[in-house]
Amino acid sequence: MFHDRAQMRVSAGRGGDGGLSFRREKYVPKGGPDGGDGGRGGDVVLVADPALRDLSSLRGRTSVLAGRGGHGRGSRKHGADGEDVELRLPVGTQALDDGELVVDLSRPGIRAVVARGGSGGRGNARFATPTRQAPRFAETGLPGERRELVLQLKLLADAALAGLPNAGKSSLLRRISNARPKVAAYPFTTLAPVLGTVDGPDGRQLTVADVPGLIEGASAGVGLGHEFLAHLERARLLMHVIDASEGDADDRFAVVDRELALYGAGLEERRQLVVLNKADLSPSPAPFSVADERIVDVVRVSCATGAGVDELLGSLFRLCPAAPPRAEAVEDELPDFLDYRPRPRRAAGFRILRTDRGLRVVGQAPPEDELEQALREAGAKRGTVIEIGDEELEWAP
Repeated sequence: MFHDRAQMRVSAGRGGDGGLSFRREKYVPKGGPDGGDGGRGGDVVLVADPALRDLSSLRGRTSVLAGRGGHGRGSRKHGADGEDVELRLPVGTQALDDGELVVDLSRPGIRAVVARGGSGGRGNARFATPTRQAPRFAETGLPGERRELVLQLKLLADAALAGLPNAGKSSLLRRISNARPKVAAYPFTTLAPVLGTVDGPDGRQLTVADVPGLIEGASAGVGLGHEFLAHLERARLLMHVIDASEGDADDRFAVVDRELALYGAGLEERRQLVVLNKADLSPSPAPFSVADERIVDVVRVSCATGAGVDELLGSLFRLCPAAPPRAEAVEDELPDFLDYRPRPRRAAGFRILRTDRGLRVVGQAPPEDELEQALREAGAKRGTVIEIGDEELEWAP
């Protein structure tokens, strides 16, 4: 089954705690603090993988957690950084957070950091001063960023087939490409988008997408097609397939064109190659009198006999010229590595220190519920002594 949407909770790794240690050797009984710093937490990275076709690899997977940074140790040994997690997604996937676009994986190989790991805590060796030579505290690591991402796939295709149900879109795709979608004589045979590769006479290849048929009201959620209109957004050309055997091609064109305009997203301005299908069922050429500047060509074909298919292919490759070389790309094109810095989960107005007695809150304490969560993440357990200003409390969750 084709999957083009998924919801994922991504959590970067927490930073490791700073080491609380003192140098103790046979001939150095009071060698001073030597706790190292904690390691940085791992990041969550999205990667555009051209080998993937949809989001079915995420089925049953609802969360991703990066590795935690290692704790600092004695002898000023720093903790290891947490392991990053790469979430590989098909090209064309968009990640949204609360409706806001975070990243668009529009090209193969794009990488985007969507959750950054927390920084490691400083060990007690970092707090030694001439007047405080034996600090008995160290910082705890900061938590990593967390996000609730909605992933949606928008197929990348040179051309996309649009039309009413049972117009013959799947049959046409079978005729011109290597795709083998299901074909039957009833509406809504196609229940999921299908991609096919079309070979040209000069060795070029184009990708063509077939989506479920549209009906009146599709843009408002009627029928099946409304779920897949997004897959038409990135097509360079719309191949508007019409069953011309009924003699009302103008009206059928108007129904689909109206839904494209209501959906928006630039579909109302997209160039259209009108394909009048099922020409073998009409004794005379099917009439089509729509005059629109967006219609760049009109071709009559029969998927059953193959009539007009060569003309259609010639028009398709002419209207979808080869993409310019990467060297000619505009300067503001997306780089190969994208680093998106997520919004911080909480203000950095306080830190939590680990002492030889428990935990100490330094700085402006946050609201009670936020402080409780931060202490729990820092490792507070029942009976842990919590120091806040001049107060000492015993943790009792």
